[in-house]
Amino acid sequence: MVEENKKIIEETKISIDEMTASGMHFGHRVSRLHPRMKPYISGIKNNVNIFDLEKTAKDLQKALNFISRSTVDGKVILFVGTKIQIKNLVKQVAQDCALPFVVERWLGGTFTNFETINKRVEYFKDLEKKKAFGEFEKYTKKERMGKDKEIESLKVKFDGIRNMSKLPDVVVIFDIYKDDTCLREAKRKGIKIVAICDTNTDPSQVDYPIPANDDAISSVKYVLEKIKETILNSK
Repeated sequence: MVEENKKIIEETKISIDEMTASGMHFGHRVSRLHPRMKPYISGIKNNVNIFDLEKTAKDLQKALNFISRSTVDGKVILFVGTKIQIKNLVKQVAQDCALPFVVERWLGGTFTNFETINKRVEYFKDLEKKKAFGEFEKYTKKERMGKDKEIESLKVKFDGIRNMSKLPDVVVIFDIYKDDTCLREAKRKGIKIVAICDTNTDPSQVDYPIPANDDAISSVKYVLEKIKETILNSK
């Protein structure tokens, strides 16, 4: 299994040229630099911190190795990316990998009050089932419309985690600055964290940080593609 896993890892190719073309090296303005990100910075251009992509590639590989091992071991991996410009990408890759995801607003307590959240998910699924079996026909038109609206509202909140019957073993966060509540809850529950860490964030809060631009769609897409490749090759 170790040799098989090693082979899988080696098949995920990381290219510095492609990372550069994706804009992964651009951080935030110098004034927003988190002190703990300094080791990952190679220079400054136009008052913007520039990532050392050799170090980024090394840490991305570490993250991919961990994701590969987790997949081989059957661990549950949750994708979290609620930023509007990336959420469709995150959702698509999660679906391609048959993994749970959160791309709408993070609901406080999703990890720390999971039992309650899971009850709401089951309620949502039960409503869908009742509608499918025609059990809403006994209601008035106004009542049916109310039920439909409730289902749509619950779908936005819970569709991505409808099959997540237990806490995930790993969470992959694509912007820990925006989804800081998710980050804090994961740490409290001992869930392993893989995350893109831009220059304005603290990488020490993450088990497997990927120091890179978390704002450019092309940068996030590159990371997503590598994660997808790794997961699909590891199944």
